[in-house]
Amino acid sequence: MPFDVYGAGNKLLLRRGHVVENTRFAEELVQRGVFIDAGQAERLAQAKNEAHPQKLELPSALRFINLSNKRLEKLLYNLSNEENAQGKLLEVVKALTYAFDINADVAIASVFLNQAAARYAVRHCIDTALVALLIARAMKKSSDDIQAIMAAALTMNIAMLRQQDQLENKQEPLTQAESEIIKTHAEKGAEILKQVGISSPAWLSYVEVHHENEDGSGYPLGAAVKAIPQDAKLLSLADRYCASISVRKYRKTLLPSAALRDVLLPDGKPSDPMLAAYFIKELGPQPPGSFVRLQNGEIGVVTRRGKASNTPIVHAFIGPRGAPLSFPIQRDTSKQLYEIRDTLSGAEVSLRFSMQQLWGSEAAL
Repeated sequence: MPFDVYGAGNKLLLRRGHVVENTRFAEELVQRGVFIDAGQAERLAQAKNEAHPQKLELPSALRFINLSNKRLEKLLYNLSNEENAQGKLLEVVKALTYAFDINADVAIASVFLNQAAARYAVRHCIDTALVALLIARAMKKSSDDIQAIMAAALTMNIAMLRQQDQLENKQEPLTQAESEIIKTHAEKGAEILKQVGISSPAWLSYVEVHHENEDGSGYPLGAAVKAIPQDAKLLSLADRYCASISVRKYRKTLLPSAALRDVLLPDGKPSDPMLAAYFIKELGPQPPGSFVRLQNGEIGVVTRRGKASNTPIVHAFIGPRGAPLSFPIQRDTSKQLYEIRDTLSGAEVSLRFSMQQLWGSEAAL
């Protein structure tokens, strides 16, 4: 018996733990209308729950990122018709920040592994905002500064959104009209945002100068540009990094380490050493979501940043002889046997998997 059993007049018939050895006796107890102490039952149930607490399912960072993609797509393509555009765009910023807080590694991995979630023009803005958030948090920037950087990332290409979708499938060189759209989109984007009620000077400024360089090689102002705010430079580097590692039809996709070198050290030296140091430290040569081959021959995905930027945690899913493993095995690349031998492109890894297989419920769709 799981509980004490009582009969008429609260008379104790059987104590908890008594074994009823035959069905006939159990039926007789039922016919006599026996009952249990509800208080005792509740106390026992509570004790059981405390001993074996139920695991609550964690919210999914990936789900929030995908919902943000859909929400942002609807907003950007209909921005001129939206009431309170600024408030609605900042809601997307909050949703992405919440996803990042759930699991920052899933958020960064989504930049590499979640590219089919939305059209490039919108998804690239989401990716840039997440990378910018990673760096800005590491630099201990204020919440207001981070909000302005992320909002600018989400809206930086508003003036060439539809053209960007078309350019994804273009194989031939850009026409003069297309080149003009690209070169003027930052300035025109800031104007569009003003027209729909964006009032943050920082937000507008970062959109306007996110393609400018201090050496005058950027656009649209070029050599006429004044000093570029550090936050705008942070946005620019995040934008270029995400563009470099994305799969594009008209451009070679770079591995993460090559993208860092190409973006941060275009002439062999960083244009902003402090920003370059933070990008290298926080992203590293193999950020979460990148594919690697280990010294023992296994192939896997980086799932978590390690103690050092070049020793992340990897989940291997292909064995040394090229056969898929039954389940992903966690490897610490700071150990000699599991050191990273090569970084691989997605095209070199044929096995299909879901992010949930590697990160659990925090990466559920």
